[in-house]
Formats: sequence, structure tokens, C-alpha cells
Amino acid sequence: MPEDTASPRPAAAQAPRGRTRTWAPPFPLDVRRTLMPLRRGGGDPAFRITPDGTVWRASRTPAGPATLRLTGSPAAIEGTAWGPGAQWLLDGLPALLGADDDPSAFVPRHRLVHAAHRRHPGLRLTRTGLVLESLIPSVLEQKVTTIEAYRAWRLLLLQHGEAAPGPRDAGAPPGMRVMPDAAGWARVPSWDWRGAGVDNKRASAVLRAVRLGGRLDSLAARPAEEAAALLTTVPGIGPWTAAETLQRSHGAPDAVTVGDLHLPHHIGYALTGEPRCDDETMLRLLAPYAGQRHRAARLILLAAPAPPRRAPRMAPARHR
Repeated sequence: MPEDTASPRPAAAQAPRGRTRTWAPPFPLDVRRTLMPLRRGGGDPAFRITPDGTVWRASRTPAGPATLRLTGSPAAIEGTAWGPGAQWLLDGLPALLGADDDPSAFVPRHRLVHAAHRRHPGLRLTRTGLVLESLIPSVLEQKVTTIEAYRAWRLLLLQHGEAAPGPRDAGAPPGMRVMPDAAGWARVPSWDWRGAGVDNKRASAVLRAVRLGGRLDSLAARPAEEAAALLTTVPGIGPWTAAETLQRSHGAPDAVTVGDLHLPHHIGYALTGEPRCDDETMLRLLAPYAGQRHRAARLILLAAPAPPRRAPRMAPARHR
């Protein structure tokens, strides 16, 4: 049995010294690569990695806002959490670090994928259990460049999020923020959406999602396929957004992203040498990994370079 210890739960809802849990994963674990899909750019106010390798996350859990600090070694991860949602985050620490993931079903079918699988034995699929937290930044990423989407997420959290819980001497990077609650998102004025570069279509999709609030987060308990079907009934949430959400909230190994501007080209170039591919070709190439297509795509992205660009990178739009 893996070592798993937790400090006694204090009577107060928020302990100044934080609550701690030490978890020893019974498998090889690369913490940074496992959690990296949760970071929305280097300036993400809700996810930071400090120079000493400490990982910090600020989340809005069903129990309230919380901050999580991950330290230690891959053999023994120590989680310390602050805020009303601290215990919720610590209870979900193993799932966050891939304990619910089962890579044993994955069989590499291409030489490149086999090499990447062997080179990254510690890669696991994270499961946050937080659908709305994964959904909102995915909506912001619809039909825009990554730079624009990350900027929008950063500005909206800095302007309308709340300070991440925790004492100042805990060592958290300055400026960490928890995303707004449903009421907070509803109060974002139109000029702040526009100033963040978010058009009315995406802003409306976010507002429709937060009005459903807990009903969407309850999808974390549903199978990924069922959750995807229910998510896509919300106007403004299509297969692309649902897949990007479930990859993080559920750790769904088969939630391959369809409709992406770059992913088909990257996978096609890696497996066939062709620089331009479409979704149909990508799905055909990933068909041998049925049930594990998202895992295969992640390994390909880790192992293979992107195809050469045919034009300069698109300049982000300027908003006043």
C-alpha cells in the first residue's frame, strides 16, 4: 500500500498554517508534465511554478476558494492547502496527480509514439474534478491564438478574481488569483470582456455556463462520454471545447480534440511527414489508439516538432 498521511482536520474552516497531506505515488510520476495542461500560459495567475520547482494552484472548489502548494520529490509529494476548499483539494490530490489514470491499456503503434512513451514514464493524465474551472478558459481559447486566450484569462482573473488564500509567508508567488464565482463572472462589464479581447459570442458562452454553475461541476461524477454529450447541449460549447474541458476535469484518455487549427497538422506531420492534415486524417491516424487517443496525442506533441510554418505567426489583435 502506498504511504498516504494527512494532518488532523482543524476545527476552523481555514487554518492559518494550512492543512497538509503527503502522498507516495505507487508509480513513476513527472509532476510538472502531468499538471502542465492546467497552466494557461506563463503568467497564469491561478498556476505558477517557482524556480525551486514548487507548484502552486489557486482553485475555486465546491467548498470554496483554496490554494495548493506541491513540494517534495516524485516519491513523496507533500501538498499544503489554505482556504475553505483546502480539504477538498487535498482529498483530490491523488487524482490530480494521475492516480485515477490507467496507462496500462495504452499500446504504442508507431515508432515515434513508442519512443515518447518510453522516454516519459512519469506522464499521467490529471483529473481535477472541476468542470467549470476547465471549461471557462477553454471557451476563451475558441477561435483565437493561444497568446490572445492566455491574455484574456490573465486579465479577467486579475481584474475580477479574488486573492488566493494563504499567509504571506507561505512563499506563494505574488499576484495569484482564484477565478470569480458565478456571481462574479456575471458582474464582469462588457468593456472588460472587450478589453480582454473576448468577443460577445465567447463571453455569452461563459455566462450561460456559469448560470448552470453546480450542475456543470456535477458532471465530474459522470463518465466522460456522457459528460461530453451534456456539455455540448449548452449553446456555445461544441466538441472542441468539451474535449479540452474533459481532458482536465476527467483525465479522459480518449478525449481527442477535433476542430483544432494546429493539432491535425502536428500529428499528421509527426506520423506521415505531411505538413498539412485535416481532422479526418488525424482521426484515421489515431484510430489504432481508440480509447487512448488523447494520451497518444500528448505523447506525439512531446516527441515531435510542429510542421514548418507557411506564414509568420498571426499578431494578436489590439483592444482598447
